[in-house]
Amino acid sequence: MSRERTLTQPWQLASHTFPNRLVLAPLAGIGNWFVRLQARRHGAGLVVSEMVSSFGLKHGNERTVREFLRIHPDEHPVSIQLFGHDAAVMGEAARIVAGAGADLIDLNMGCPVRKVCKTGAGAALLDDPDKAVAIARAASEGSGLPITVKLRPGQRPGDRAGVTLARRLVDEAGVAGIAFHPRHASQQHKGRPDYALAAELVAALEVPVIVSGGLLSDEKAVEALERTGAEAVMLARGSLGNPWRFERLLGLRDGEPAVAEVAAELEWVIERAEEHLGADRAGHYLRKFYPWYAERLDLPRRLRLELVRAPTTAAARCALAGIVERHPAAAAA
Repeated sequence: MSRERTLTQPWQLASHTFPNRLVLAPLAGIGNWFVRLQARRHGAGLVVSEMVSSFGLKHGNERTVREFLRIHPDEHPVSIQLFGHDAAVMGEAARIVAGAGADLIDLNMGCPVRKVCKTGAGAALLDDPDKAVAIARAASEGSGLPITVKLRPGQRPGDRAGVTLARRLVDEAGVAGIAFHPRHASQQHKGRPDYALAAELVAALEVPVIVSGGLLSDEKAVEALERTGAEAVMLARGSLGNPWRFERLLGLRDGEPAVAEVAAELEWVIERAEEHLGADRAGHYLRKFYPWYAERLDLPRRLRLELVRAPTTAAARCALAGIVERHPAAAAA
């Protein structure tokens, strides 16, 4: 009988050995190099990029190549997630990703967003298994890297097209692993994940399965690993503005970070965003980040608004300095 899995154990996918079973999920519009590096700094064993368009890479979109394929030396091992509906284009995009220094490639075949699916990519590929297999095979041949595929059970409850596709991807395209979100595409991020179905898939496949979905709390992450027997868990929304949860799940921290620690982390994020995008674009981009850190700080309404409404990175820094000075918890300390 195999020993009980814990999040702190190493595991292997193809030729890569990861130090623990925590994976940062591909976060659309968020998972750039410094968000991934942040997760690695706090303990994530593997990080995955936000979705990158295979067509954007194939046709040489300068912004796509420069910003989406930037990889920091300290974030390895890193997987770049690609999406698209054309096998030939995917093969070329995978070649470009390999040249950028990625360690693995993940293919998105589970995104339920309409603008992705209407092109025939994302979850639309659940209903076109021949094309899905051809795309995965092209990515493998084009890159020479291990390929994983992120998918869902099917379009609607009761649909098992994704489970059947997972088997074909392993048997016919030689994918090295499956990332499985056990909610159907129509559910998006709502409803209870079907961990029993995930466990069934784990038992059926000879390659590692990474489980995602519904892991907003630390307890849910542990439960998912135990109930499914998956090789790893993929943390998504629950890690936004909360990289300390990687440390907690690995037993490296108890409790929540102090006010000064959260403020220092957000300052680090602001600096990296300015480095990546320039101060003007960073000021706009980070507006989605500030509410996550405001929630972590448990700010009174007035202090919260000063941060989340900051129009520039300079204004955000000013608000942050005031928060550290005036926050009730900081004052008590």
